[in-house]
Amino acid sequence: MGITLGGTPVIAGGRDCPPGLAKKHNGCQPPGQAKKQGYYRVGDRIGDDYIIIRNPGRYGLDRDSTYYRVGDEVYRVNRETREVLDLIGAAAAVLN
Repeated sequence: MGITLGGTPVIAGGRDCPPGLAKKHNGCQPPGQAKKQGYYRVGDRIGDDYIIIRNPGRYGLDRDSTYYRVGDEVYRVNRETREVLDLIGAAAAVLN
């Protein structure tokens, strides 16, 4: 007799994603892999390699918030500390 433990995988981005990774909202990236690709998570501080998104209201974003583009991703950040407050999404989808 065998015992099976575990939850049902969650679909994230069209593929099976373990519940622990799905709740991180990082596209089902394993630990460490997201950082290697330049992705940040909520609470991380963005380094010096970013582009400030001017006039965010033009893109349907809150115009009173601060947004940075890092690589192909857009983040809402704390203006003073550069702490990531939210991952907005792929730059191509947000800025077009």
